[in-house]
This record gives sequence, C-alpha cells and structure tokens, in this order.
Amino acid sequence: MTPPVDPQSPHYDCIALGEVMLRLDPGESRIHATDGFHVWEGGGEYNVARGLASCFRLRTAVVTGLVDNAIGHLLERLIVQGRVDPSFIVWRQFDGIGASCRNGLNFTERGFGIRGAVGVSDRSNTAASQLKPGDVDWEEVFQRKGSRWLHVGGIFSALSESAAELCMEACVAAQAAGATVSCDLNYRSSIWNRAGFKKDETVARLRSIVGNSDVLIGGKYDFEHCLGIAYPESDDDSEPRTVLEQSAELLTAAFPNLKTIASTRRKVKTASLNDWGALAWNGGEIYESRIYENLDILDRVGGGDGFASGLIYGLLKTGDVRSALETGVAHGALVMTTPGDTSMASLEEVERVVNQSGFSISR
Repeated sequence: MTPPVDPQSPHYDCIALGEVMLRLDPGESRIHATDGFHVWEGGGEYNVARGLASCFRLRTAVVTGLVDNAIGHLLERLIVQGRVDPSFIVWRQFDGIGASCRNGLNFTERGFGIRGAVGVSDRSNTAASQLKPGDVDWEEVFQRKGSRWLHVGGIFSALSESAAELCMEACVAAQAAGATVSCDLNYRSSIWNRAGFKKDETVARLRSIVGNSDVLIGGKYDFEHCLGIAYPESDDDSEPRTVLEQSAELLTAAFPNLKTIASTRRKVKTASLNDWGALAWNGGEIYESRIYENLDILDRVGGGDGFASGLIYGLLKTGDVRSALETGVAHGALVMTTPGDTSMASLEEVERVVNQSGFSISR
C-alpha cells in the first residue's frame, strides 16, 4: 500500500462530498412568470468547498456524480470556474432522455420584502443520488492525494440509502487518514417529506455519520429532525445561547467525538432584512459572534454554506473558535449580498467586514 500522505503537506485543504445542481434563477422576476433564467451551480456541501476556494484561496475538490451530457459538462465548467478541482466527479452514461440517470435542477427565486424566497427542486434519480460505496477511490483521495478536511452534509445523505452509505465510507476513510470531518445537517423538508422516504432509517444513518464527525453545524430544528434528539419541555423562545448549551449537552452525550458545534442565528424580519449571527460550542465554552442587525439581503440562499466555509477556514488557519466564528458570519453575510448560491466575496472583503471597515467605496 502507498504510504499515507504527510498530514502537514496534503494536496487538498478540503474535500466536499455532495450533489451539485444547476440553479436556474429568474433574477428579479418569479419562476412562473419569467421569460429567462440565469444559471449558476450550487449544492449545500459543494458551496462550502467553493467558498473555501474562491474566497479563501484554499485548495479544494468536490466528490459528486454527473451525467455525461451537455448539462453535466456545463456544471463541470462552472465548478472549474469556481476554482474547485473536478477530478473526483463520477461520470454516468447518458441514456438520451434522462430516464435512468440525470443531472439535478434547482429553480430558485430570491424573494423580496414580504415575499419569501422560493425553491423548486427537480432532482429525482440523479447521478449523485445513485452514488454508492465502492464508486470512489478513497485511498486515492485521502492517502495518495491527502486532504486536511472532509465536509459532508445532511442534504446529500438524505437523497438515498446508497448516498448515506457512501458518506459514511468517506468519513471513515477521512478519519483514518487524519483529516477533520465536518457535517452540516441542513434539514430540507422537500427531501424529508417526499413519498416513500424512510425517516427512521435516515436518522439512523445520519447519527452514524455524525458519530464519525468532529465538527457539527446545525440548529435545534436540524438536531431534532435529522438526529432524533429529544429536548425536554422548554420555552420555544429560549435564548440562542441557552438552546446551544442544551443542544451541546445532549449531542456530546450521544456523540462524544464532537469537538465543535456551531449554529447560525437568523431573525427574519422580511425576505430582504434579517438579523444575522452565530454561536459555537467548543470544549465546554460557548462563543457568540457579533450580530449583524438589519442586514440587507439580496439572495439568502447559500448564506449558511458561506458561514460554514468561513468557519472551516478560520479553524484551519488558526484553530481559534472565536475568530473562526466571526469569519464565518462575515463571509455568510457577504454571500447573501450577491445573487446565486456561491460566494463572490474576497478574503479582503471578509476581513474588512470582520473589522467593521467594509462599507465605504473602494476605488
């Protein structure tokens, strides 16, 4: 067997495992009323690798499945433009009509004021959802190439039984190679409420994945639905700090491997005006970020993924949870000021926002 890669000099800083879909965006119009769409690539797990690459200039790659047709190659081109390595894409043969396998589509309108954002997924039977254990050479990914971090999520893991099993396989391989594993639960009702979905089995699989993760991202709603965490009777309006303290106690009892638990906090005033911040638990301590009150939102989709990529960047760079939390919140805020799922921010912009000096014109 090839000797393990030197953990101090791996080829990648982060590998993401997840589905990459083509997002069709009607801009200021609506899905049912538009006569044209702008296209972007996006996916909960992929967006994190994309932010780490395009904003923070780290070396990232995505493990996903695509159909070998024009749409798949459009997605590949967008992935490359985002500075993410496409080397680990698993290509599936196109049958001519997408009956056996297809690429996922995501129609998303941004919302404005009193009108909330709307997402309509068209993702059944996709190449990514059909990925299964044995489809990816994890020895190549983690032993010969090497990565400091693996990022997985609840969206991909809930697509199919085989996707969850592949995710578990990836977590085990990453930990064996000495990589840190993060999981963003990202509960999506459109996935969990579909006909024939076996919730109990998915919860069991996600619990296995989190049991092999070091960093967990999510909120009380995610912990309840995705992991089956049962909270004692309490006031639903509990302070976010109290909720995270309670969550950390319950989660670390169930998953003693967890080192960091992070939750974003968002108060939606209108679709285009939110209060935004985050908290993190680490080593028994709770850290709270600055709160961005009345943050102007252009497109909220991807804000949580932007937070995750900033948090991971900070943890990789310094290991300091407090500064990583502020970097994550600042990056997530900037992601929501531009259209599309993915980050258009620069590291310099993130640093200016963290330092509260980013609002004047730069010229």
